[in-house]
Amino acid sequence: MSESFSQRLRALPDFPNDLPKFDPADAPADSVDLFLEWLEAALADGVLQPHAFSLATTTQTGQVSSRMMILKNIDDGAWHFASTVGSRKGRELTANPQAAMNFYWAKFGRQVRVSGAVTLLSAEASARDWDERPGADGRDNPDWQLFALHPTEVEFWQASSDRHHIRHRYVL
Repeated sequence: MSESFSQRLRALPDFPNDLPKFDPADAPADSVDLFLEWLEAALADGVLQPHAFSLATTTQTGQVSSRMMILKNIDDGAWHFASTVGSRKGRELTANPQAAMNFYWAKFGRQVRVSGAVTLLSAEASARDWDERPGADGRDNPDWQLFALHPTEVEFWQASSDRHHIRHRYVL
């Protein structure tokens, strides 16, 4: 790449000056409660797709891939998402059931990283999720699978205009 491209990237704005304040000392004891607070703030401010996240998976040999997904639910501490079992991510999760989610709300300079083991939810729960999708047409999809990520770590990151960003980590 050229020097001018690098300079152009450096000139792009990072974060707005009016970022929310975050004091980890005031954070709730449960990471899900803090996530819900941040999600509600994004919803209240009209952030588009605040439930979207990047899901990172790996093959057995460690080749990493990521893609955008939609959070379906958080239940009993497990974070739910869905896909077809035969997709690349489905195959990777079968071979190596570990993953990481990353939610990012640029307007607030906030991100939440969630990592841990992934399990399959029941065929009934998966079928119900398929049927509840927007545009569902009543046809079954036996390849549709609801997954649950069981976090071992949840990290909250709040950007700061002075570049002294704040991290708050829950180890579960």
